Amino acid sequence: MVTYTIPKLVKPRKARANEVLMVASGDLRLSANQTCWPAQQEMEKALAEAVADCGFKLVRAHPYKADEGHGFISSQKEGMEVFAQVDPAAKLIVAEAVWQYSHHVLAGLLSHEGPILTLANWSGQWPGLVGMLNLNGCLTKAGKKYSTLWAEDFSDPNFLKRLQQWLKTGAVRHATDHVIPFSRVKVPPRIRRLADALAAELKHRKAIMGVFDEGCMGMYNAIIPDELLHPCGVFKERLSQSTLYYETMQVPDEEALACRRWMEERGMKFITGPNPETDLTDDQILLQCKMYIAALRLADDFGCDLIGIQYQQGLKDLLPASDLVEGMLNNTDRPPVKSRDGKRILYEGQPLVHFNEVDECAGLDGLLTFRVHRAMGQPVENTLHDVRWGDWDRSGTVKDYVWVFLISGSAPPAHFLGGWAGASSERQPAMYFRLGGGTLKGVSKPGEIVWSRVYVDRARLCMDLGRAGVVELPPEETERRWKETTPQWPIMHAVTYGVNRDQFMARHKSNHIQVAYANSAQEADAALLAKAAMAEALGLQVAICGTRKNGKPWPLLE
Repeated sequence: MVTYTIPKLVKPRKARANEVLMVASGDLRLSANQTCWPAQQEMEKALAEAVADCGFKLVRAHPYKADEGHGFISSQKEGMEVFAQVDPAAKLIVAEAVWQYSHHVLAGLLSHEGPILTLANWSGQWPGLVGMLNLNGCLTKAGKKYSTLWAEDFSDPNFLKRLQQWLKTGAVRHATDHVIPFSRVKVPPRIRRLADALAAELKHRKAIMGVFDEGCMGMYNAIIPDELLHPCGVFKERLSQSTLYYETMQVPDEEALACRRWMEERGMKFITGPNPETDLTDDQILLQCKMYIAALRLADDFGCDLIGIQYQQGLKDLLPASDLVEGMLNNTDRPPVKSRDGKRILYEGQPLVHFNEVDECAGLDGLLTFRVHRAMGQPVENTLHDVRWGDWDRSGTVKDYVWVFLISGSAPPAHFLGGWAGASSERQPAMYFRLGGGTLKGVSKPGEIVWSRVYVDRARLCMDLGRAGVVELPPEETERRWKETTPQWPIMHAVTYGVNRDQFMARHKSNHIQVAYANSAQEADAALLAKAAMAEALGLQVAICGTRKNGKPWPLLE
């Protein structure tokens, strides 16, 4: 008779009534986890005191790893092993003081049965709020219930009140009365006709989204399922970073040098040094220029309307960072690149829309923005930024709360004060990029912008949009904000209209936000309505967040 080996599952220890379990998701890179661990330790100490003040005990669900010098979960496999030992009914806090890879903990969170709280500090230097927003977007896409909290000071009475509410009831909610379903907003007939025509064109003459290796840094929320993307008229061309590496190495030095000369002639500054381990070197810039040329030619080969390169992972051990490449691609005025046969200038007179970190939600948003702005005669350059941090203006120049939107490497020079002449390139931090590579850095010019985010919720594509103004701050205030975050990266000082800090955090479903300029406040309002109407015509569920400039409400249908 055949015998069967029945696996025996060892049940985890049941959490006590006053215990709250805590996990900390980290980076995949050991250097980042080691560098960031002291900040996480400090936050966990403050959180433990806050939980104790509420009558509970915070218990780490996984240990400090002495051999690695940190206490983060640093892989998906490790996360699964940790959650196998977690009481599935326990109250669980995911506490983040730094950037984290959501897929390290996503599998465990999706099977967890008890109440979940995602929680972050409020710091520019240690972007826990960025990591938390990414995790929130992942959980939203997966349809998993969770609550979320954030604070500059965990001893603040308002924070403690909300924490106590979650500890007692398993849920905490935030006001989102700044959100208006787009179906209630009155859209001028002329704008509606344009939006419908643009949507019909995209569905008829379909677009190709080139994806250089799908999925980046555990961002499950940044992947649009094909069955949701196809009805929009957009189809993925799944490309390989191996191909990009090969094509990069085939570009002659002369072409890459000409690319760099073009930028320097327009005032671009490369901050170089002799040590490749810590400085941006000429060789690194040469390879980045080669990657720019290779990316354009590969996009042309496959007929791509937009492309995304997987940031930080994949190519990090072969090539310098792709940031300089990405900023160039998103700019109309950029170094010309000829086709393989030398007969055409590739994507002449327009950007090749690039979505940083292969965030396909940002890619779809960028494509719609490009087409709407082109049709309306507005600036077509657009980019994502990280929702990095925010603070009051310490100089007193601006009375409003000013967000720090800070993309992790590059933005189009058309967004900068001075354009190319206001742009510089500095070496990416060695903690992230062993082989270096330059950023495309600048200070975003003052003006009117439309911000937006595409995301997945309950198996449906959604889009939130809002209006904001980019403000100019004194140089010393800009420097303060750079020093509080990452000074090598481009910065945007943004004031969101009719959306305060906590309303934004309560609603936003990503660490990323898409931005594009318009020529005036009135034209920005029209561009927002046109993009919202185009997205709605493509089947997205659309909402408007906040107001127009100076608190003016959006006109509503009667």
